[in-house]
Order: sequence, then structure tokens, then C-alpha cells
Amino acid sequence: MRIITLLFLLLTSQSAVASTVPSSERSQTAIASVKAELKQQLALKKLAYGAPLFVRIFKQASKLELWLQSDNGQYRHFKDYDICAFSGELGPKLREGDNQSPEGFYFVNGARLNPWSRFHLAFNLGYPNQYDRWHRRTGSALMVHGNCVSIGCYAMTDANINEIYALANAALLQGQPFFRVHVFPFKLTDKKLAAHQAHRWHGFWQNLKLGYDYFERHKQPPNVTVSAGRYVFGPTKP
Repeated sequence: MRIITLLFLLLTSQSAVASTVPSSERSQTAIASVKAELKQQLALKKLAYGAPLFVRIFKQASKLELWLQSDNGQYRHFKDYDICAFSGELGPKLREGDNQSPEGFYFVNGARLNPWSRFHLAFNLGYPNQYDRWHRRTGSALMVHGNCVSIGCYAMTDANINEIYALANAALLQGQPFFRVHVFPFKLTDKKLAAHQAHRWHGFWQNLKLGYDYFERHKQPPNVTVSAGRYVFGPTKP
């Protein structure tokens, strides 16, 4: 009887998770087209399809890095994807209509997936976040999506977003409550940041660097909060 009860609770839990992750015929077709190949690529790196996901975006290099959690709990780099279009320049988004792609620390839950996007497939970064709102920044519907065209978003080819979306969808269905997306102007090494010392956003980037360094050191994305208009970083709760 206890085993039956546990199975019922497990199935109910899985059903509840699935109901929070939207799906469409388009997303199902896209996922089916890449799933088998992704599983093979992941196996070569001893990573699992459906493992917790972490994303980093680097504007200057036009790269999206995709990381998955390994058996030891640390995140392992899986793959880089070219960003085929983003709008604006280095620095954060400030207001609606400035055509600027955001920088900062964001998270994506199931409700932020859009399998019906007019840009093929998409997920919403959740801009403005708590930090953005503290600084009275405005804007909406800032996405990572397909179709290779951008007005403030990070646009991928449809082939690339198919893979990214499939892994995000799988992680959320397997119980990851949300995945983090960290957006940087460039890799925030000491040398690189020093080269931009005169830039108007140097102080902002120094704050972002604390989160960048945390992941580089621990291979775990930090828990991110906001205090007095600054990002604050600490260990992620289990």
C-alpha cells in the first residue's frame, strides 16, 4: 500500500510539473527533431538529458553558453551557440523602446517559455528583474528566441533555439523550478574589465563580476538578491 501511495504521489507531482510547462505542436516537433542527437552529444560529456540547466550570454562575443549539472552537483560546459542578432551596444537596458538588449541576472520558469512565439520558439528573460525595477528601468518581453531578428532580444537561428529550448524544456519537466540566465557584456576577467575602466558602465560591470567570479570559482550559479541597488551573491539553496 505504501509503494502504491508513493507511486501515486510521484505521478501526481510529475503531472503538476508538466502542467506548468507549456507545449505546442511546433515545440513538440522541434524537440523531437533534436532530442536523439542531443542525447548522444550529452553522453559523450557524461551529461544527462533533462539535467538542471544554466545559461550564460556574452554580448561582445555574440555567444550563448549552455551548462548542465553533472553527477557531482557542479555544472559542466556543454556547448556554445552563436547569437545571430542582438540590438544596442554594451551596457544594460534602461527603458522601453531604447532597442537595448539587457545585461544582468535573470531566471526562467516554465511560465516564461513561449512555444507559440512568432519568432519560432522563445523564452522570456524576466526583464525587468528586481535590480532593474530598483533603478526604475522599463521594458517588457525581452526574449531569447529564434528567427534571427532582434529589437532588444537575443536572437538565435531556429536550429540553435531548437536545441536550447529542448534542453530547457527537459530540465523544467524533470523538476528544475527555473533555470538561471546570466547576461554579461564580455567575459569579466580582471584584464578585460581593466581595459574598460573609462567606460560609463564600468561600476555596473564590477558588480556583475562578483556573480561571474562566483560561478567561475564554484561551478555553481549563485543565488542572486538585490540590496540598496546592488546585486548580492551567495550560495544557492538546495
